[in-house]
Amino acid sequence: MKDNLETLEFFPDHRSTSKTETPGFYTSHGKRIFDVVFAVLLLPLLVPVIAALWLLTRRDGGSGFFGHMRIGQNGQPFKCWKVRTMVVGAEGKLKAYLADNREAAAEWARDQKLSNDPRITRFGDFLRKTSLDELPQIWNVLKGEMSFVGPRPVVRDELVRYGPQVGAYLAMRPGITGLWQVSGRNNTSYQERIELDCQYKHEIGFSRDLWVIAKTVKSVALRTGQ
Repeated sequence: MKDNLETLEFFPDHRSTSKTETPGFYTSHGKRIFDVVFAVLLLPLLVPVIAALWLLTRRDGGSGFFGHMRIGQNGQPFKCWKVRTMVVGAEGKLKAYLADNREAAAEWARDQKLSNDPRITRFGDFLRKTSLDELPQIWNVLKGEMSFVGPRPVVRDELVRYGPQVGAYLAMRPGITGLWQVSGRNNTSYQERIELDCQYKHEIGFSRDLWVIAKTVKSVALRTGQ
């Protein structure tokens, strides 16, 4: 709760924005109902797949799942779950790689991602391209920390990059998928990603969410994720 309060105090615009906006039924209630019903329907299909991916990932002796702290709706921190796609000791490997590679360090500072990430395992690369690594986030959806569709969850340090538009991000539950994922993903800049988050906030609706989910299924089938 302390981290939550500190986040909101650092971005006062979010408080003032939330007081003046009146969300519609889908935004305030329907979206959450859809998330829960859809998640429950998918569980019988996804649990065996997640279990199999967990076992395959465990072959190198590391954990099968990876949980990373992200910032959710209203600045609430939560642990976002994935099937692990990186080598054991990935953070140390990243620091060493960035220290020895100035171009990679600049790319990381700019985009918070690398086009050639040395931490990713061969199986992890497959998981990322198919987006199968994100399947455990259905648990985050059931807990109410995430939605099926929304902005990608960010770490606390990334919030400053949103500037005056941070209220759009903090007003929503982060999503397993969203406009960014179906609009070019790694081919878009961070600023374009922020603009897509703001665009989605003004377009939230049942039909819009179904469209994003359908586009996501197509992207997964074509293995265009990164």
